[in-house]
Amino acid sequence: MEYYFSKTINASFDEAINRITEALKTEGFGIVSEIRMHEKFKEKLDIDFKKYTILGACIPAYAYKALQVEDKIGTMLPCNVVIQELSKNHIEVAAINPIVSMMAIQNPALEGIAGEVTNKLQKVISQL
Repeated sequence: MEYYFSKTINASFDEAINRITEALKTEGFGIVSEIRMHEKFKEKLDIDFKKYTILGACIPAYAYKALQVEDKIGTMLPCNVVIQELSKNHIEVAAINPIVSMMAIQNPALEGIAGEVTNKLQKVISQL
């Protein structure tokens, strides 16, 4: 089983970020973090890197449920969504597969939560 699922879309980089942000909202996710890796690499290492942004997406109710059954689950939160520019107007959007990441914990109480979040993320990616 893959640890992520992805889709390639035709859009500008900024348009892709807007589209994924809106699609996440339709499934109840909010964006709690945004890391523009290409800007950080330029700032810290003076390296030019392709446009690459990591969005931290979260549905607070699911995060709360998960923390109730596994207090260290915060090490795996939020759900990361990667937007990377493969070439001009050719953007890949990839999201973590929560079911796969939760397998490492081996807590059966997380299975249902992970399954529901996975279904929501898959729906978001397929809508793009």
